[in-house]
Amino acid sequence: MLQVTNIEKYYGNGGSVTKALNRVSFRVEDGEFIAIMGASGSGKTTLLNCISTIDTVSAGQICLDGIDISTLSSAKLARFRREKLGFVFQDFNLLDTLTIEENIGLALSLTHTDPGSVQKKVQDVAQKLGITDILPKFPYQVSGGQKQRAACARAMVAGQSLLLADEPTGALDSRASKNLLEIMTQMNQAMHATILMVTHDAYSASYASRILFLKDGRLFNELIRGGRDRSVFYHEILDVLALLGGDISDVI
Repeated sequence: MLQVTNIEKYYGNGGSVTKALNRVSFRVEDGEFIAIMGASGSGKTTLLNCISTIDTVSAGQICLDGIDISTLSSAKLARFRREKLGFVFQDFNLLDTLTIEENIGLALSLTHTDPGSVQKKVQDVAQKLGITDILPKFPYQVSGGQKQRAACARAMVAGQSLLLADEPTGALDSRASKNLLEIMTQMNQAMHATILMVTHDAYSASYASRILFLKDGRLFNELIRGGRDRSVFYHEILDVLALLGGDISDVI
């Protein structure tokens, strides 16, 4: 469902050019949960920014659901981002003046979707994430974990093809991090959500089914969990991170 082919990304001009991505290629199948790892400056956030259409590639091709995003106009890109991509943030980005139900359905309401359809979609995704009982409440009336579920519901309410998360646990304590990762796993397994997560944290990455490691803008290695226990997978991740070299504190 996502095909990244020989993409390159340059910053700067003249005698000062930085190559952030160097002929990166991979594909993501529908329903996969993939983590992207690497040290600071490896290109992982640049890669996510290009896939999310926040940035553009200098060369190569990115296709999602058969659509080459490099060929889309600004107007079509905005629609593509709204309909195809969901975003999971470190903070919940919920509006305090709206109920949980209104927060989840906000993007649909702004596109003038039929109110009955908005309500049905919100109810459907809320039921799958176990938060139907808090829909009438405001964000300040619910727990942090419930806010996380509401934010994830908002990211999927329009039936988005791909969920993107950039360091989603970076600002969270261990309990909130574990809760969010379990929610994302539930979305992946029960709702068949396709997730692409950038993280520097081996514990977070151990929840994924496949990990792509970047080094100096190139794909360095790939690790597939298969049927292994998550704790075993976690230690395999640490082994690969050690092979990346450099300042290991940047990647674990």
